[in-house]
Amino acid sequence: MTLPNTAKPAILLTSQTTTTTASAASASAASASAAAVAVASLGSNLNSSPFKSSARSYADIAIERNPQFKKITKQDIDHFKTFLEPQSILATTDIGGTIDEAKELDGYNTDWLGKYKGRSQVVLRPKSTQQVSKILKYCNDQKIAVVPQGGNTGLVGGGVPVFDEVIVSLGSMNNIRDFNETSGILVCDSGCILEELDKFAAGHGFSMPLDLGAKGSCHIGGNVSTNAGGIRFIRYGSLHGSVLGLEVVLPDGTIVDNLGTLPKDSTGYDLKQLFIGAEGTLGIVTGVSIVTPPRPNSVNVAVLGVSSYDAVQKAFRKVRRDLAEVLSAFEFWDTRCMQIVLDHNNLRSPLEEEHPFYILIETSGSKKDHDDEKLAECLESLLENEIIDDGALAQDETQVSKMWSMREGIPESLGKWGPTYKYDISIPIGVLYDIVPEMANRLEQAGLYSKDPKTYESASKDDPNVVVKGVLGYGHIGDGNLHLNVVANRFDKKVTDVLEPYVYEWVASHKGSISAEHGLGLMKAPHLHYSKSKVIVDWMVRIKNAFDPNGIMNPYKFLPRTTTSSSN
Repeated sequence: MTLPNTAKPAILLTSQTTTTTASAASASAASASAAAVAVASLGSNLNSSPFKSSARSYADIAIERNPQFKKITKQDIDHFKTFLEPQSILATTDIGGTIDEAKELDGYNTDWLGKYKGRSQVVLRPKSTQQVSKILKYCNDQKIAVVPQGGNTGLVGGGVPVFDEVIVSLGSMNNIRDFNETSGILVCDSGCILEELDKFAAGHGFSMPLDLGAKGSCHIGGNVSTNAGGIRFIRYGSLHGSVLGLEVVLPDGTIVDNLGTLPKDSTGYDLKQLFIGAEGTLGIVTGVSIVTPPRPNSVNVAVLGVSSYDAVQKAFRKVRRDLAEVLSAFEFWDTRCMQIVLDHNNLRSPLEEEHPFYILIETSGSKKDHDDEKLAECLESLLENEIIDDGALAQDETQVSKMWSMREGIPESLGKWGPTYKYDISIPIGVLYDIVPEMANRLEQAGLYSKDPKTYESASKDDPNVVVKGVLGYGHIGDGNLHLNVVANRFDKKVTDVLEPYVYEWVASHKGSISAEHGLGLMKAPHLHYSKSKVIVDWMVRIKNAFDPNGIMNPYKFLPRTTTSSSN
């Protein structure tokens, strides 16, 4: 079968195949990533969410505004104008802004999913670390709550205000400060867009160590602050390892210059680790030093069809052994995800038949012949041992991008299908997918879902209670990271009550984590105890109070709301 709009057919692998020809193009990783973004971009600015709007304000959640926090006034805006340019401030009309500014505020107040909406009256867009320092010192002295915001691509409500907190947007801090051609160490502002950094690194023969579907919008500072993982975690690991140093502004305005560029440094506490994944609750990351790996010049991608999740696991075990040093991604998704992403992007599957599960394998290396041979032998063995039922190997860059779009395009496609409940969880690989049918059964028993799409369509016309359209799963098998998605006609409390806290209880019962890479934000803060013990949570609270005694930094989030006196 031929992939659409390509000159050459992808090489099909069938169970009758005895010899696999690995003639995949030696596409650069930059070309693959850039092409995938063109098909599967998740939005390039704050006002271009691809998801259907069904926003609810935080008033729908049982949170009360902390009366200790001062409400912003025109006098505060006048103070900010003493060191910020006029275009660096957006405000509502009642505190000195314009009608156009007030309209623009909406994009900053609303999260990327359109699920939550705050009521901030002002956005500050500093251009330097010194300006961030002045903002935080003033807000701390005045007890004005602050929300740091990067590309606003978060999925747990962590990057938008709950009430009227001041939004500090880092988008204007987007300079590359230094790059070492020998070591590949990059130093940059936190507002640099991930994809732009990767393009810069590519020009010097390197690549960023993380790759996300939202790379065209997300900021490296936000990536660091949420400890983002992504599709190549299996190859390059966590940001806790690749980030060498950080520049951070503390709540009182103190600038902590820890922008080290040394891979080895054993002098005292490694403070930067506290800010990786802290979600802006301890301070604002303004600069990042990160090591970039050499860019591969040989990239192969294959999409495989398998009959069960057990077959997914068997394929992963063999692929990991056989491909070892060249394996850069191993992704999987279920058949419903495939149907929806193909329909949304007007694509045809590279495989001739539908399969219960799909796998995407990517190899990246420096020697094309070597990589092609290893992949060919692995795929042939998978077929001969009947681990996979079918497969297709990309033959050129266009096919590489189309195959990646089938995986990276899933979040956008589901969002277009309907408002989506998203759960980013870590679970032991052996039971990783079990929660998908488990949640489908629970929703069906509650009368909110019918497993068969045809049954759902007919039932929905007669029964308004059947609001769930699909329960789907996809993710990073090598990391034990599942993205459980429940798509509905609308965000509905009845659905939420069936899902939560059961999802978190199920994860805890399997010794998993309630957040693999999206963070805690507002959504998961109350459920932290399912992943962390009381002793650990208590120490997290102590750390928070030590750095931020007035609790102004991203309040109401990250920690359970009953644990911190000053921030909640």
